[in-house]
Amino acid sequence: MLFYASMAFVAVFFCFAGNYLTGQSMMERPLVVGLVTGLLMGDMKSGILIGAALEAVFLGNVNIGGVIAAEPVTATVLATTFVIVSNVEQQAAITLAIPIGMLAAFVVMFMKNVFMNLFAPFLDKYARTNQQGKIIALHYGTWIIYYFIIASISFIGVLAGSEPVNQLVANIPEMLMNGLKAAGGLLPAVGFAMLMKLLWDNKLGVFYLLGFILTAYLNLPAVAVACVGIVICVSTAYRDMEIANIGRNARPVGEIVTQEDEEEDFFA
Repeated sequence: MLFYASMAFVAVFFCFAGNYLTGQSMMERPLVVGLVTGLLMGDMKSGILIGAALEAVFLGNVNIGGVIAAEPVTATVLATTFVIVSNVEQQAAITLAIPIGMLAAFVVMFMKNVFMNLFAPFLDKYARTNQQGKIIALHYGTWIIYYFIIASISFIGVLAGSEPVNQLVANIPEMLMNGLKAAGGLLPAVGFAMLMKLLWDNKLGVFYLLGFILTAYLNLPAVAVACVGIVICVSTAYRDMEIANIGRNARPVGEIVTQEDEEEDFFA
C-alpha cells in the first residue's frame, strides 16, 4: 500500500505544483489528474474514466469572494485510488470526492492565508536589501514546502485510509450504495448547471438544444458531441476572421478604384 500512497503523492505534487510552475497550464484539471494517477498506478483506463466524470463535476467550480470551492486535484487522486485499489464503484467514488475536495480546499486556504504569511517578513527584508538570490531561494523553497504539505494529504489518506475504506465499502448496505451511485450520476449535471449559470446567453441556447438532440435522440457519446462542438467552433472562427478581413480591406466611400486595384482584389 506504500506504493499506491507514494504514487498518489507524486500525482498531486506533479499536477498541482506543476500547474503553478508552468503558468496555470490546466494540469490541475481532473481530466489530466485522473490520467496521471491512473498511469502511475497501472490502470490508465480507470483514471481517465474517473477524471472525465469529475471534470464534469468540477467544470463550473470557481472561487468567488469568500466562497471556498472544492479542491479538484486531491479529490480526483483519492477517488481514482479508491476505485483502483479498493474496488469502490465509480459513482460512489465520485460522491466521496466532493467532501474530500472540500476538506482539501480548507487546508489550501489555511496554507495560503496563515502558513505562507509566516514567510512574508523574510521576503520584505530581502526585498529591502535587494538580495535577489535569497528572494529566488525563498520563492522556490516555499513552493516545495507548500505543495509538499498538500500532497502529503493524499499520501496519508491512502496509506492510513485504505483499510477503513475497504471495510466501509464491504459493510455499506446495497440501498445506500445505490443512493451513492444515483447521487454520483447527478453531480455532473450539477457541474454543468453551474457552468451554464455563469456562461448562459440566449445566443448559446441553440447549441444547448443541438447537444441535447445529439445525446438524447441520436444517442451519440460525449466524445462525438465534443467533436461536433470543435467543428462548430473552428467554422465560426473562420467565419469571424473572414468578416474581420472584409471590414479591414473595405475601401472608403468615394475612393477612386483603378484597374490595378481591381486586379489585386481579384487575385487576392
